[in-house]
Amino acid sequence: MSSYETRKTPGDTEWFKHDRFGMFIHWGLYAMPARGEWVKTNEYLTDEHYERYFKHFNPDLYDPKEWAKKAKAAGMKYAVLTTKHHEGFCMFDSAYTDYKCTNTLAGRDLVREYVDAFRAEGLKVGFYYSLIDWHHPEFPIDQIHPRRLDKDAEEKSAKRDMKKYAEYMRNQVRELLTNYGKIDILWFDFSYEKDPNMPSWMKGKGKDDWEADKLIALARSLQTHIIIDNRAGIDQDIWTPEQYQPLEWVKDGKTGELLTWEACQTFSGSWGYHRDEMTWKSPEMLIEMLINTVCIGGNLLMNVGPTARGYLDKRAEDALAVYANWMKYNSRSIYGCTMAEPEFTAPRGTRLTQSEDGKRLYIHLMEYPYAFLEFRGLADKIEYAQFLHDGSEVKYTCGKVDHFSAGRTEAEDMVAFQLPAIKPGYIVPVIEVFLK
Repeated sequence: MSSYETRKTPGDTEWFKHDRFGMFIHWGLYAMPARGEWVKTNEYLTDEHYERYFKHFNPDLYDPKEWAKKAKAAGMKYAVLTTKHHEGFCMFDSAYTDYKCTNTLAGRDLVREYVDAFRAEGLKVGFYYSLIDWHHPEFPIDQIHPRRLDKDAEEKSAKRDMKKYAEYMRNQVRELLTNYGKIDILWFDFSYEKDPNMPSWMKGKGKDDWEADKLIALARSLQTHIIIDNRAGIDQDIWTPEQYQPLEWVKDGKTGELLTWEACQTFSGSWGYHRDEMTWKSPEMLIEMLINTVCIGGNLLMNVGPTARGYLDKRAEDALAVYANWMKYNSRSIYGCTMAEPEFTAPRGTRLTQSEDGKRLYIHLMEYPYAFLEFRGLADKIEYAQFLHDGSEVKYTCGKVDHFSAGRTEAEDMVAFQLPAIKPGYIVPVIEVFLK
């Protein structure tokens, strides 16, 4: 068994740590301006301006069954959908607001269709719920609110009651965790400190503002198994570095305990659909991010931003196809795997994962070596080795490189894998080593 022990969590994270790979879905009215999910505050848009998106929202090509099939083909095992983002628009039929998809041309509960479709494909189902709400009349104006620069912003904000808004959130979370069956993940977003450059009356918001203790207690009373992130300001099950790839296992800064964590990333530079955003990640980067995450004990939650009409554009489909083509043959090095035991040191240009039971070691060839891969500390530990993509044997010698050249490496603890001169046709080939 793996020697790495993570901090015990309130929710059920065992399946989560096994599955390793999920789909994030950012979808809302912001898909219509197509300039990212923060467009309302970035451009200081008024509610009146934003109303045009509400009036014309009509995702006539929304087919969550197709989304679910593409997620499954890509090797993703779970998904998290934005049920409400910072704009305040609800993608579900809430009894506590009229600002919801059932009152648009969509005319139906979009969350319900997502849940049914993803569950039918055998994927775990998660909900993202924004703690922020730029539409709700009781949400105080602050440093990231679209109306923060209005001359009467302080006066308007002073009349707002955060406690009423916190109650509103609890009511909606109760709906989400009552009306859709078993929900596996609840992803709150997010707490933030005060910006010292903004007026003194503008405050950041955290656990006391959200009444996070009540919110989390409610969620766990309704679904005891559920996984909850730490963005409501109270440590829970998962830590979520965003648009950042850690270089080592995420730990508690005070105790040094290993944490259950998940890197959340985007195919491009935007979460919501952004028509003109062009920093889309290369196929190599996509595969390497997944491997680099799992090899230090983490999960990867990769985001798609559907269009306003409800489909995934070609760039997103192409990115998902990159994962599908690689995971079809190499997923054994991801599922049920974690950081390799300390006794194994990755050779230059490789990343290692190891099965939780310790019986299989996976060598990811991020840089394809010429003819030989020299691995110290592995001698007398191998039962068999093969390329994972096709199950073809990878021969090896122990103690020295089997070659006539002067200067070849010799070391008692070394294994030298003999590799074909031409790299196999996969972005990152993987050697599967069965250990004694």
